[in-house]
Amino acid sequence: MSTVSASSPLPVAHPGTTDNPVPSAEVRDYVHPHEGLPPVTDSPELLSQAADCLAAGHGPVAVDAERASGFRYGQDAYLIQLRREGAGTFLVDPVTAGDMSALAAALDGPEWILHAADQDLPCLSALGLHPRSLFDTELAARLLGRARVGLGAVVEETLGLRLAKDHAAADWSTRPLPRTWLVYAALDVELLADLRVALGAELEEAGKAEWARQEFDYERTRPPRPAKIDPWRKTPRAGRAMRSARSLAVLREVWTAREELAQQLDRTPSKVLPHSAVVAAAVARPTSRRKLAALKEFSSRQARLNQEVWWRAVEKALELPEDQLPAMHAALAPGELPQPRSWARHHSEAAIALDEVRGAVRQRAEQLRVPQELLLAPDTQRHLAWQIGEEEAAGHVPDVSVIAVARRLEELGARPWQVEQTAAQLSDALA
Repeated sequence: MSTVSASSPLPVAHPGTTDNPVPSAEVRDYVHPHEGLPPVTDSPELLSQAADCLAAGHGPVAVDAERASGFRYGQDAYLIQLRREGAGTFLVDPVTAGDMSALAAALDGPEWILHAADQDLPCLSALGLHPRSLFDTELAARLLGRARVGLGAVVEETLGLRLAKDHAAADWSTRPLPRTWLVYAALDVELLADLRVALGAELEEAGKAEWARQEFDYERTRPPRPAKIDPWRKTPRAGRAMRSARSLAVLREVWTAREELAQQLDRTPSKVLPHSAVVAAAVARPTSRRKLAALKEFSSRQARLNQEVWWRAVEKALELPEDQLPAMHAALAPGELPQPRSWARHHSEAAIALDEVRGAVRQRAEQLRVPQELLLAPDTQRHLAWQIGEEEAAGHVPDVSVIAVARRLEELGARPWQVEQTAAQLSDALA
């Protein structure tokens, strides 16, 4: 049974907007779920009951998920929060609640409301939970030109209520979950339906509702990002420190060994061995266990505990024949472009086009009060400029008419609203 809460304040009668947010003096603390804190749904029996209740509810479903980023390996969900009118709030423990198919069936149909859905959809999808339609309150706030788009800020400025945001970076794999964490988790979905109504109305008023629908659908259906090529090259502070292919080999082997051990231990890799230690081993290229252990970055208890793992990785890299060493510069993935900072030296036409594209998008974004990266993705901007620049470098005259630019944007994956709002400005800038 839930613990009944003292009466919670109601949202303001007239929601705040981008231009007229609720004054800070009128914001009231909202510290407890209005209907009390529900028990954790942590067994198959309780999950079946929750699914039945949610299916019998009405209206959209507010959804959130908590992970253990920075503590556990991967991005698994360790708590799922759900709220629907007529059903109430449910805090589901996916670790112990069992098969999710009944819950998936209950959620297959109603609109989902999430805040920053791109963060939660992957871990929910991994559990077999997929929305048929979506409203992202964070994305809506960005389209409306809000300066602050975190859930707490948007709720304050729109509904006049202040949520407790004390446990966002907690280790949600902890069991049992402390009561204060569960309160925080329940509050994350408590007001999403009210927020969706207010932001939806503001989007309509601003003429941006269709833009939002296209963005929500794109977010909902976007395929997983492709795996990175040579992710070990992205180790923090490794780039400029690597002066030889042999050092890169040590970096790769130690990074790979750390990744494998972290997965076995279910710990985030940087807690198994700090990034600084991986880089230090690559720079020093120690030729013995003793020299590896002498590095100050390997003095921690965790590093010493797995010292043999690290030494075997270093030894493997040192013994590699020259023709098996990694290239000093990473190969480009299919469809990937060189870093724009190199364009001025090697692709001057593309560099000029990129400045023109960025300027046009920035100016149009300011006019529409939309973040420029939302108006047209930076990767799309780069690919458009690259196309134009390479055609010019080949001696051709690129077609930069409005129709042609629109076609290019469509082929690059821009949504219809983005094409409509940028094609003319880009055509003028590139002419």
